[in-house]
Amino acid sequence: MKKKTALITGGATGLGKKTAFWLAEEGYQLAINYRNSNQEAILLSKELEEKFGNEIICIQGDVANQLDCTQIVETVISEFTSIDVVIHNAGPYVRERKKMTEYSFEEWDYIVNGNLNAVFYLSKAIIPIMREQQWGRIITMGFERVETSPGWVYRSAFAAAKTGLASLTKTIAIEEAANGITANMVCPGDILSHWKEKGIEEAIISESVPVGRQGTGEDISRVIAFLVDDKSDFITGCIIPVTGGMDVLGKAYTQNHLPE
Repeated sequence: MKKKTALITGGATGLGKKTAFWLAEEGYQLAINYRNSNQEAILLSKELEEKFGNEIICIQGDVANQLDCTQIVETVISEFTSIDVVIHNAGPYVRERKKMTEYSFEEWDYIVNGNLNAVFYLSKAIIPIMREQQWGRIITMGFERVETSPGWVYRSAFAAAKTGLASLTKTIAIEEAANGITANMVCPGDILSHWKEKGIEEAIISESVPVGRQGTGEDISRVIAFLVDDKSDFITGCIIPVTGGMDVLGKAYTQNHLPE
């Protein structure tokens, strides 16, 4: 049986890396895209090949750049002949707290391109391939409560791009349903950087999260692995929060200060 191929953007570190482990364990061939993390990508590919015996390739490219996206897809196709799953994990983010008017034009464009337009760039090339094989899985990444179009102070560009991406994800799901292609958005809660590559068994107690523990990369990768399964074809156009309950209570509340 031909192995399925998954492309993971921003797959060398963080949530992308943890997802790569899960998909490799499930037997996927992987194309790991990275922008600057060359050494991390190479080490990850060697580790996955040794552990699972899968073929792994690493592809440098900035998903905010349309030409890079075209090159990424062409490289995957030349190596594996098809793309069955794409995980749109990469997403530029400015950590400095800035009001909207403080963003430069270049910063704004880069964040919107990397978080929204990148999905268009890649989908325009990948969806026709998925149509031919009448099967495909597209996963985008959002943030907590993105489906409500919330305002996010100091994060205007990122929030606007991801809110637009939520709509685009649903549109792709509707347009491509007849072609055996599903599209869903996974929305991680507040998972700190050093927990993105950790497993659930490593999670520590956290009173600020309703379920009582810190979120990990495994929490996200397990959901992604479920959504890309053959038998998950009835799940499409969904915005799925993975937050430990924080999206239900809201960030203003803790377990010790619940609304009555």
